[in-house]
Amino acid sequence: MPDIALTTLIVLCLAAAAAGWIDAVVGGGGLLLLPALLLGLPHVPAAQVLGTNKAVAIVGTSGAAVTYVRKAPVKVWTALRIGLAALAGSMAGAFFAAGISSEVLRPVIMVVLLAVAAFVMLRPSFGKDTGDGTRQRITRARTVTAIVLVGGGIGFYDGLFGPGTGTFLVLALTAVLHLDLVTASATAKIVNVCTNAGALAMFAHQGSVLWQLAALMAVFNLAGGLIGARMALRKGSEFVRGVLLVVVFSLVAKLAFDQWTA
Repeated sequence: MPDIALTTLIVLCLAAAAAGWIDAVVGGGGLLLLPALLLGLPHVPAAQVLGTNKAVAIVGTSGAAVTYVRKAPVKVWTALRIGLAALAGSMAGAFFAAGISSEVLRPVIMVVLLAVAAFVMLRPSFGKDTGDGTRQRITRARTVTAIVLVGGGIGFYDGLFGPGTGTFLVLALTAVLHLDLVTASATAKIVNVCTNAGALAMFAHQGSVLWQLAALMAVFNLAGGLIGARMALRKGSEFVRGVLLVVVFSLVAKLAFDQWTA
């Protein structure tokens, strides 16, 4: 592990905890964790930063997934099939990534995110649990659509570009499977575990993980993830909806800043 000042180490651990909380509630913890690592480790190769980020994130995501599965009505087998499709899609996206300019993708993603935010704000019922159980009846056709479009499509986006993948998963699962936002977030965590595991295996094989730093930050990320999952379960879909909008607008702001400084 490279020499890291104590102050920097404390900031990285706090960022890991906050990222775990955000990721558990609605996805998008990477918006905080990856920039924190890049700023805190300016002389470390990018591959090692990315690998360490995955090693930290998978711990918090796994903890949140276990918490959700124990408390929320999650269809684990459906989530795993979507996760495997997302894993394959992310590998395909990574294959094409070298030929795509991020400067071209950023404006498109910003427009999509703003449209999503407008939809969520104008449809207060989106992602709410109606209480009659209708949101939990998942048909075969919707399952296939979720595997192909949500798993394969968003997985491809994750490999190609990446920012906001967890948030897109929550939104897409809510729309396609008619889940409430809490159950969609729970399902997205299982999918995230699958995609993170694939990426981490590749980074580990390449020796691009700072394991000591990752282990320390993972403890804080796990704590944040467990707290976030429990808060989402306790406070319900309205709470998740509010956090979702904050994360979406934060992502738009980050993409706009990246585009402006590119």
